[in-house]
This record gives sequence, structure tokens and C-alpha cells, in this order.
Amino acid sequence: MKKRLYKFIFYRLLGWKLIGTMDDSIKKCVVIVIPHTANVDFFIALLVRGIMKVEINFVGKKELFAFPFGYYFRSVGGAPLDRSGGKNNVDATAEVFNKHETFRLALSPEGTRKKVTELRTGFYYIALKANVPIIPVAFDYGKKEVRVGNPFTVTGNYEEDMKFILPHFKDAIGKIPERSFQV
Repeated sequence: MKKRLYKFIFYRLLGWKLIGTMDDSIKKCVVIVIPHTANVDFFIALLVRGIMKVEINFVGKKELFAFPFGYYFRSVGGAPLDRSGGKNNVDATAEVFNKHETFRLALSPEGTRKKVTELRTGFYYIALKANVPIIPVAFDYGKKEVRVGNPFTVTGNYEEDMKFILPHFKDAIGKIPERSFQV
């Protein structure tokens, strides 16, 4: 029932297309979403996740998961990130993968909704440290399509690997076009 509602909203009301899908046999991965220019991206992601019927997660600082919002954030796939004890974000996030049988971490390598000219590299090193593939997902408001790419296993050579990952996002336009990351 929910899937039909998500499809109705996504396809009919909003007029979007979904190109590609996620292999639900991949239980752990880092899903990178580019461009991320507006808060509405979160709701588009919830619709897409519901249509694909694939659990997709996110992390947030543990304070976000306290009462009263903690229940909601967990119910939509959130996991608290504990950075106590001097852990950096990469190490703390990679540890979250070990605590779950299924954990597909969605994040934006831009690190902000503002205009950036370079991506943050944490997503890459999380995938490397957790030994999980990266799945690229483009939110293209210009064409009203969400494009799900093929899983990519990182090699440890960031520059070379990005030559395979970044083309997936070419010409994708964010909700606020002037903030879109340019490939």
C-alpha cells in the first residue's frame, strides 16, 4: 500500500522518473547522492527508497536521536553517530557498518547544500575502511529523474576511482541550479 502511495506521489504528482535500481542483495554500501542543494532532497530520497523497497540509512550526531525526534529519525533509517573518545567521522561511521546486518549509508559528498567546487572525501574513505562498494545516485531536477548507478568497489586510489564514479553525475542539476556540483 505504501509503495503505491510513494509511486503516485513520485511519478504522478511530482512527475519524476526513476532510472536504475539497487540490488537488494548488496546489504552494505555507501550511497552517494549528488547534487544536494535543498532540504527537499531528503523527501525525494524517502520516496525513492519506498518505491525501491530497499532499506537505506543515514547517520547523524547522536544528539539528534534524543527525545522527541529520535524515534522519527530511527524510523526513517537514521543511526546515531558517536564521536566520543576522539574518533573521527570516518572511523565512527565505518564502525556503524559493523553494528548492522544491513546498512546502506546515504550521504552527500558535498557536505552542504551550498555551492562547492570539490567534494569531501569522507564517503570514499568510509567505503574503503568498511570494505563496502559505493553506489552513485544523481538527483537531477532539470530532467526530473533519479539515476541509480552501478556499485563500484574502491581500490584505495581516490583520483583514479573518481574517474569512474563522477561521470554518473555529469549534467545533473540540483533543486537550486546555481548550487549544483559541476562534474
